Amino acid sequence: MLYERVLVTGANGLLGRELVGLLGRFSEYDVLATGRSATTQSDGSYGYMPLDITVRRDVQHAFRDFEPTVVINCAAMTDVDRCETDRKACWKANAEAVETLAQQCSDTGARLIQLSTDFVFNGLNGPYEENARPDPVNFYGKSKQAAENAVRRAGFDKWTIARTVLVYGAGSHTDRSDFVLWLLDRLSSEQSVQVVTDQWRTPTCVADLAWGVERIVRRRRGGIFHLSGAEWMSIYDFAHMIADVFGLDSRLIRPVDASTFRQTADRPAKTGFIILKAQTELDYRPRPVRETLRRIGVRLGLV
Repeated sequence: MLYERVLVTGANGLLGRELVGLLGRFSEYDVLATGRSATTQSDGSYGYMPLDITVRRDVQHAFRDFEPTVVINCAAMTDVDRCETDRKACWKANAEAVETLAQQCSDTGARLIQLSTDFVFNGLNGPYEENARPDPVNFYGKSKQAAENAVRRAGFDKWTIARTVLVYGAGSHTDRSDFVLWLLDRLSSEQSVQVVTDQWRTPTCVADLAWGVERIVRRRRGGIFHLSGAEWMSIYDFAHMIADVFGLDSRLIRPVDASTFRQTADRPAKTGFIILKAQTELDYRPRPVRETLRRIGVRLGLV
């Protein structure tokens, strides 16, 4: 493949760190990681610079100085309840910033890979294929749908939307939490937890997701791809699997339905993805959930 100059935004997030570390292992990628923090902690060979993608002038300077051929946007405001209450900040980070990135890519000829979410769907007919119609039930989902639309409207055909679901697997970077680490912390402290039985997902290991995105870059694929795990399960069943793999007391996990929680933003009930397109076109092969959990446990020294 040709040499690629890859600009990664949101490089201090769960996916951003994993992706930068992965891309940095390949000599054919010149990687510039960016984020709001002064530094980052990923492995691999890459450069880093602070960048707030909501500041148009700073984005323009980054494009001018680095001249990327590929931009992977992992940056987003992902706190679903905060997105509901602070809609202005959510829209600025998740929609307007993507418009800026898309326009810069259109002007410079760079390819844009935009990370998106299962929350663009209403959760009535999951799991979903790529051609399913978005219909978000909360403002976070609406902002991510708007980002997808901004990518399509930018006036160029070098775009990819990579949607994903319930990402886990912080590994050695334990300052970035996820559902698995949250549950391990609670159960290892012998605290009971309430976990919903009526929300279904296809949990996604961040390492598998990063490999899927790398394949999009390597194979220069455009359009929409669903990148998630292959196993559709309730979040309650996922929690029990975590407890079993790590040898923790599953009796502390109390089954409830979503109506138990008074959350600011609604959540879609049944999402998850059908990943046949990614399997066929990208040779995307996510590992079984139990295997990924065991690997995480080994990295953390817990199993």
